Amino acid sequence: MQLDSNISAVITGGASGLGAATARALASHGVKVAIFDFNEEKGEEVAGELGGVFAKVDVTDEEQVDAGYAKVRAVQGQERILINCAGTGNAIKTASRHRETGEIRHFPLDAFERIIQINLIGTFRCIAKSAAGMLSLNPLECGDRGAMVNTASVAAEDGQVGQAAYSASKGGVVGMTLPIARDLSRDGIRINTILPGIFDTPLLQGAPDNVKEALGAMVPHPPRLGNPTEYASLACELCRNGYFNGEDIRLDGAIRMAPR
Repeated sequence: MQLDSNISAVITGGASGLGAATARALASHGVKVAIFDFNEEKGEEVAGELGGVFAKVDVTDEEQVDAGYAKVRAVQGQERILINCAGTGNAIKTASRHRETGEIRHFPLDAFERIIQINLIGTFRCIAKSAAGMLSLNPLECGDRGAMVNTASVAAEDGQVGQAAYSASKGGVVGMTLPIARDLSRDGIRINTILPGIFDTPLLQGAPDNVKEALGAMVPHPPRLGNPTEYASLACELCRNGYFNGEDIRLDGAIRMAPR
């Protein structure tokens, strides 16, 4: 798929971090970008910077997702690209004993379910509704009707202590990539998933420099945090390269996460 002004894209979680970097990268090729995000102020700012469209969307809310797609499609047409970057995480042990009181607690199930709802079901909700819209389009000369990129995490394969919910949600994204690719293959819609390692995103930007340096030093090469532009570069290539389909790709500098 050629990235140009004839193509429109929706980026979930596009107000910051990996999503914002990808929105900027796509816009640099002329692609018309639309941003879904819960943060209205930052979302409007990035969309305004790129001449795009913003819709306030919580990916766990079906009505908001439907309204978001309706809003951005009314302005820039049916998207041929979907980039799923909306997500969150937590760190709670499956069960533990309080060091001081001895109280035994387990992972609150509502907290577990929230992560699954956002990272896994929210991602699939956006995929299914975007795919349905893409089916209304004629194929491009390359044969593509559309291309989708999901964001999982290296935690899908080597989750750390406290990451049961996060790893389950991201493992689910990895697990559904190939079946979705097979579901949509005859209609010319491709889908791939990126598994980022430790990236310099807003989640880490508030951490002290020595903490970020220590995290970066864990990466075999290059020994630093990933730059969101590196994620964006791969996301763009997954859209451009028509032979990429049904793939899960680690982008992590060869790191393999220790238990903690």
